[in-house]
Amino acid sequence: MEDAAKLFDMKVLHVGINAKNGEEALGWADEFLKFFDLPIKDGNSSVFSGTLVEIMKGNGRGTIGHIAFGVNDVDKAVEYFKGRGVNTIEETRKVVDGKTTFVYLDKEIAGFAIHLNLVK
Repeated sequence: MEDAAKLFDMKVLHVGINAKNGEEALGWADEFLKFFDLPIKDGNSSVFSGTLVEIMKGNGRGTIGHIAFGVNDVDKAVEYFKGRGVNTIEETRKVVDGKTTFVYLDKEIAGFAIHLNLVK
């Protein structure tokens, strides 16, 4: 059986951390800026530190946060995970031109939700 990383050219895109609110999120992003020199991009629901860390402003999935995995085919990856008893959270699914580009899985590991992103 081939592993998911090989099968879908899977890579970690970013790690998400759940903050209590926007102020805490910006504070943590500032720490990433000082430590790693990662630029801050403040959005509506989250603050990004470069492309590596997304800090949610209190509304993130997962107990601690989430991990974003990039895959070459989200729909095929979803079928792969369904074969392992993991389903999708359908209200999170984004589709472009008939192909899923983003979806959360209904599995949490070590306090982290998991979402898949299409990477070409």
